[in-house]
Order: sequence, then C-alpha cells, then structure tokens
Amino acid sequence: MTDAAELRRRTKELLAAHPPAATERLDFLRARFDAGLAWVHFPEGLGGLGLPRSLQTVVDAELEAAGAPDNDPRRIGIGLGMAAPTILQYGTEEQKRRFLRPLWTGEEVWCQLFSEPGAGSDLAALGTRAVREGEDWVVDGQKVWTSSAHLARWAILIARTDPDVPKHRGITYFVCDMTDPGVEVRPLRQITGEAEFNEVFLTGVRIPDAHRLGEVGDGWRVAQTTLNNERVAIGGMRLPREGGMIGPVSKTWRDRPELRTHDLHQRLLKLWVDAEVARLTGERLRQQLVAGQPGPEGAGMKLAFARLNQEISGLEVELRGEEGLLYDDWTMRRPELVDFTGRDAGYRYLRSKGNSIEGGTSEVLLNIVAERVLGLPAEPRTDKDVAWKDLAR
Repeated sequence: MTDAAELRRRTKELLAAHPPAATERLDFLRARFDAGLAWVHFPEGLGGLGLPRSLQTVVDAELEAAGAPDNDPRRIGIGLGMAAPTILQYGTEEQKRRFLRPLWTGEEVWCQLFSEPGAGSDLAALGTRAVREGEDWVVDGQKVWTSSAHLARWAILIARTDPDVPKHRGITYFVCDMTDPGVEVRPLRQITGEAEFNEVFLTGVRIPDAHRLGEVGDGWRVAQTTLNNERVAIGGMRLPREGGMIGPVSKTWRDRPELRTHDLHQRLLKLWVDAEVARLTGERLRQQLVAGQPGPEGAGMKLAFARLNQEISGLEVELRGEEGLLYDDWTMRRPELVDFTGRDAGYRYLRSKGNSIEGGTSEVLLNIVAERVLGLPAEPRTDKDVAWKDLAR
C-alpha cells in the first residue's frame, strides 16, 4: 500500500535522478511519466501507480516546491481532460501504450472532432461517414468549432458507420491522424479577432481499424465518457480563492475606489460569493471523482462556469467605464491556448460569450441536469426510433 510518505520518497528519488535545473524539460516529463508520477490514479506502466486520485496533490506539491517543469496543461487540455480518460477506459493495451505517454508530456497535441454544422446541440445527428474498406475506415465529412486543430497531431473523432439504425446507435469512435493528406484545417476567426477554433474538412481520410476505440456502432456510449470528462475539465478546474475571472475585477475594485458605486458593489458581492461557491463545489466534485468516472454532475459545474464568466466579465466592463470599451489587439492570430486573465477586460468580455457554447451548449446541459440529475421527465423525442437516413435534414 503506497501512502503519501511513500509518494514523497518516490518523488524525491525522481528529483535526485533528474534534477530540474540540469535536465531538459521533455526528458524530465518522460522520466516523471515512467516513474508513475504523471497521474498516480492511472495503472502502473501508463504514467500512474493505481493509487487514489487524491494523492496526486502530494506529488504536485513536491515537484512545484522543487521548481520542476509541468506539462503546460492549458495547452494540452483536450488530450489530458478528454482523450486520456477515454483511451484509458476503452482503448486496447497497445493503444494506451502508444498514445498516453506523448499525450501527457505534450509531445503530441490532441483535438476533438465531434461537432458539425448540422450536429451541434444535437450531436447524435452527425453526418460524417466512415465506411469500412478492408482493415481501414474511409472518412468523409466536416467538423466545426474544433479547438487546437491547427496544432493537433491526433484527434478523437466520432463518425456514422451505419445510417440504417437510429442516430445514437450507428456511431463509431476513432482516433484520427491529423497529418493525413485528406485532413484540411481552416481557421474560424472569432469576435476576439483570434482563431483558436477551426473547421475541419475530412476527404477520404483513412483510419486503421486498430485506431477504433470501443466496438463498431458503440461510439455514442464511448463519447459520453469524453463529454462527461470535458464538462468537468472546463467547469471543475482547480482554482485558488479569487482565481479565474473574479480575480481581475476584484483587484480593480480594490485598486480603483473612484470607480465604485453602490449598485456595482452589490453585484460584485453576489458574484464573488457565487464564484466561491462554484470553486468549492468544484473541489467536492473532484473528490467524488476519486470513487469513479464523472457523471452528469459535471454539466451543472459547466453551466455555472459559463454563467459566472459572462456575468463577471460584463460587470468588469461596466466598472471600468470608458476604459472597459478599449481592446488591446484585433490581430488575426491562431493561439495555442485561451488566456482569460492575461488579457484586458474587453477580451474577457468577448471571449466569455463562447463559454455557453463550447463543451456543450447551456440549453443542452440544462436538459442533462433536469433529466439525469433531478430525475425530471424527459422531453418528447419523436426521432428516437427512426433510422438516421430517414431523418429530415
């Protein structure tokens, strides 16, 4: 039984064998993964030690105190938060050993090919087709709102493999090679001026059957693992008190007394409390993860995340008055990550508009909370038993 003291000993051994100041960043990260200290709750040989997830903080604290490099989790969040848990649950041993190590070290960036122009909120209506040809699948279709597609080496992809059954049952889940010549990535310029999102066109893309996750036709069930983890990754991220969007507006309030009004004070107090409640709820949700995979509760956290970001950023713009209308840079860029707190108030206000769309629209998440958390009756669904090819489009 490995306890916290044993984990500290293992971490100190790693630091002694690979001193951060004298070791190349990538070499250190690889050594950390091989020592089982990447994510301690993963199995041995896959970056972990098969321990409770809660013990990861022991390792992280030791490494941070020693000045060890991290794997830049914001840059590779899709791989860490969505692809990795799905591969762990549904991947073959060969797939786990091939993909998890370079995913965790950041050598290979991942993106998510789920949403389509005609299948966003109703994701199960997707029309991207995958047709079996020998040991390969040939994929044709279009995906949209794909974060980091311009950086990605691999993608998690869902495609329709059987149009003759109802929409939820004819989907299969794949790992797609983004360097395939049939993959075309085009930037989608957003209201911020940047293009962190993309649209992706797939034309005759060949995916080996060995890169399928789960059974043929079982892709919707596999995708639920990805989506549940995605909502937790977005809405349940670990933050210190006054971390995230509430931090900059609180600092402005303290530093600029001339901007204060009674009405803004009341609104800020309410949002500060809401942000702290959401932060503590996120801590509790992460504790629940120790017992198993995330469930629909993550939808509630993601809902709160979107609402708070939009309300807080709106308050910040009002608080700053004319200054809040300024914007630092409209240059068309394709960034590696979203930096909410590193930019100005105008950027936060504009970028937060996407929070209620990405990771599941707020409207869909409200249905999930109503039906799967509160147990309310489901909305009527007339297309539930209709073959996908017979659906009106």
